[in-house]
Parts: sequence; C-alpha cells; structure tokens
Amino acid sequence: MPVDTLILVLANDRGPGPDVLTETRTKAAVPFGGKYRIIDFTLANCLHSGLRQILVLTQYKSHSLQKHLRDGWSIFNPELDEFITPLPPQMRYSQEWYAGPFDAIRQNRYLIERSGASQVLVLDAGAVYRMDYAELVKAHVEAQTKITVVVRATSGPGPGYGTQALVDVNDAERIVAMRPAEPQEDATVAGEDAPLLQTMGVYLFDKTALLGELDRIARGARADSDIALDIIAPLTQTQDVFAYRFGQPRGRVTPDRYWCDLASVDAYYEANMALLRANPPIDLYQADWNIHTYQGQYPPARTVPGPKSGNEGVFVNSMLAAGSVIRGGGVNHSILFPQVQVSDGAIVEESILFEGVAVGEGALLRRCIVEKDIVIPANAQIGYDAKLDRARFTVSESGIVVVSRSVWE
Repeated sequence: MPVDTLILVLANDRGPGPDVLTETRTKAAVPFGGKYRIIDFTLANCLHSGLRQILVLTQYKSHSLQKHLRDGWSIFNPELDEFITPLPPQMRYSQEWYAGPFDAIRQNRYLIERSGASQVLVLDAGAVYRMDYAELVKAHVEAQTKITVVVRATSGPGPGYGTQALVDVNDAERIVAMRPAEPQEDATVAGEDAPLLQTMGVYLFDKTALLGELDRIARGARADSDIALDIIAPLTQTQDVFAYRFGQPRGRVTPDRYWCDLASVDAYYEANMALLRANPPIDLYQADWNIHTYQGQYPPARTVPGPKSGNEGVFVNSMLAAGSVIRGGGVNHSILFPQVQVSDGAIVEESILFEGVAVGEGALLRRCIVEKDIVIPANAQIGYDAKLDRARFTVSESGIVVVSRSVWE
C-alpha cells in the first residue's frame, strides 16, 4: 500500500494566513512550536503513515523551505524508492510559473504518469495536525472511489477555523455540495446534532481519475486558488466524491482531532500559546508519532544570574529551545526558539521569539511575535503602548504585536 501512493505536498504559494510572517518565506516554512516548521507536521504524517514517495511543490520564496528540507528531511533511502524532493516549476510544457495549486499538479503530470502509484494524495503544507494517512488510503481503496476528501467536524468560527470549504454529505458520506466558509456561520446552521463539516486540505485521487481531470480542465479555464472549491466542488455534481472523517479511532495516531491552518496572526499566536496549556489540544508527546524536524547542534538551553543584578534567570510555563540563555531576565508563558538571548532585567511575557532573537537589558515584551535574528534594544517596551506599537509595527486584531525585520530595519 505505501508504494502505491504518490504524495504531492502543495507549498508553492504564500498561503492564506499571517502575511507578515510570510514576507521572507512561504507559509510552509513558518516556524511553529519552538522548534518546528509548519510543513513538518504534514511530512511527519507521511513518515509515520509509511508513505515515502513525496514531491514538495515549491515556488514562492522557497529558499528557507528548501534549506529546511535539505537539512532536516534528507532521511529517506532512494534505493528503496523513498524520496522527499522539492519541485519548483519545471516549465516542461510552457514558460509559465505555477498559476495555482491545480496548475502546479498539471505541470508535473509527467511525474504522476511515470509513477507506479495507483493513488495520488494531495496535501496542503500550511496546516498543523496529526493524521494516519495509511488509514485514509485503506478506506479509499476499500470504497473503490475515485476521489476522497478528508473533512473534520467544526463548531464554527474561531482560532484555526480558517478558509477551508464547508461540505454537505448524504447518509452514504457522499459529498453533495461544497461552499465557502462564511464568518457568521456556526453549528446551528446544520443543527445541534450535525456540526459543520470542513475540508482540511487533504485530497486522495485515483491516479487515472486525476490524470483525466488534468486533461479535461484546461489551464486558465477555471479559477485555481483552492483545490476544493475550484476543482472538486463542480465534480460533486457529476460523479461520486466521498468524505473521510478526520479523527476516527482507526489508525495509530491518538484521535485528538486537532487541526489548525493558522489563517491569521491571531490564529497562529493562539495555536502556539495553546501548546503551553497543562493539557494542550494537540499531543506532541505521543512516543510513536513524534514530529521530525531539523535541529541545529546547539548547546543546552540554560538560565544564569545577570552579570549586573546577580538575579537568577527565570522562566515559567514556557518553551525554551536549545542554545537559548536567560541571563538574569524573566520569561513567562512564552515560546523561545533556538539561540534566543534574554539579557539582565529583561521581561518577556506571553510572547513568541524566533531563532536568534536578542532581548536587551531591561527591555519589556508582552504579547509579541519577534522575527528571526532581531535585536531588541535595551529598555525598549513593546506591547505596552498600543498607539506607539501601531505606529512602528504590525498589530493584529487582538493586539498581538509582530516585530518583523522589514519594519524594524
């Protein structure tokens, strides 16, 4: 079964979500959870599901992503027909870049044709979740269907609700309609006992059926920004498209039913902060389903007394990655990526600091996201004066201050 499925991971565009964090990288490469990149969750799902023939379609500001794949995911054996291969536009049929997700698949049809796989699993690289894809493939084959769409139950708008399509299914789990998610829609639309069903960016195609659609739908003949709404939705009116419900007990991953596509700065922030709860909504500690990533060979994180004050460095209910040092400062309810420095007297609260951030002496940060390698000057205050913050930085609807390199410079 594993060698019978080819994986196409869509990481070719900026992706809907926290735009200020994708100024220098594609969404799939945005840091998450103190040590990961967002794409790590999708790739870890493939790894643990035994699906190891993976093409990652890249285009938009792809250097950071391709470097991460090289450094962290060169783990498969090509002699066993295993691979994770970045795939920028090859321009085999024209001189055009990828015009959208379906066009990206079209431009690589020759790789689909020459693959020995019977199924093609198309995955969005911009969401955080854990799933056993092997069970999805098994259910797809057992049902002898041509297209299977993974859906999840949702109660309506909120962090992680995202931009994915809503679906209606009949008693046989056949999808009868798809529509855009509306912000005001909630579970009462479908009734108390029938929560809304939403796509997740996971689509399994019979290879022959997919190649047929690539032939039938000409480039530019249809909108091409969303696989579900632009490509699959019209097919629900002419052929059987089935739903596979996320979070089923079948499969080896614990059914925590967590999924978030980080569709805004606030959703991204809340998803990270949720990892600090006593019982986080996504289980990163399942021993047989670890999330693989690249980790630099940094020394252990530590706290030391401040050179001037002599006060001990302190961190409370926080994540502290390798190479980080708190020198007499304080970190509370925050996530620090590798090689972060917090100097004497500095206080970091409810914040996310990317790799290499240095917080100067006496600086105060509250409810901030600070981009990679930024140096916060001594005694700076960010997150305390909303008017001043909005004049200097990007501030989300809920007041999260994003300190980006372009603004700071």
